[in-house]
Amino acid sequence: MRCHPEKGIQMKQPIVYIMTNQRNGTLYTGVTSNLIKRVYEHKADIHNGFSKKYGCKHLVFYELYETMEAAIHRETQINAY
Repeated sequence: MRCHPEKGIQMKQPIVYIMTNQRNGTLYTGVTSNLIKRVYEHKADIHNGFSKKYGCKHLVFYELYETMEAAIHRETQINAY
């Protein structure tokens, strides 16, 4: 989350991110509003699913978006490749 510069409050930031298990390995693309928390969850294997099954624990890329809808749209584009 980021802080509002004038109010000092936490604001959610839509983010598309890509994790991998190793160099030239399996990629996982996701969307979150709290990147630090989500990367921790991947590294700690908190959720069952694709990234846990394939060991995707290394953040390799992220993009910030104004809206969650825009972030989800971008994730869909990335997953189409």
